[in-house]
Amino acid sequence: MLTIKCSKCKTKLLKYQKLGSGKVLKCHKSRIKRTYKLEKDLEDYRCKCGNFIGRDEGSFIKMYEQGFIYTGTKE
Repeated sequence: MLTIKCSKCKTKLLKYQKLGSGKVLKCHKSRIKRTYKLEKDLEDYRCKCGNFIGRDEGSFIKMYEQGFIYTGTKE
């Protein structure tokens, strides 16, 4: 389970169940276990500090690599 945080202010954004060992390029909405301070503005997802995290693409969020950091283990 990964904890995804804002790269700018280090605020927890969400808990995500990552399958596989690759990069976090997409977050499938069905695998998001908990959201914390993630805010949606039209099609964009941002932190409360205004940092861009990703874009809504329907069943998943296309993540912006420089917008977040994560801790935890991949399954």
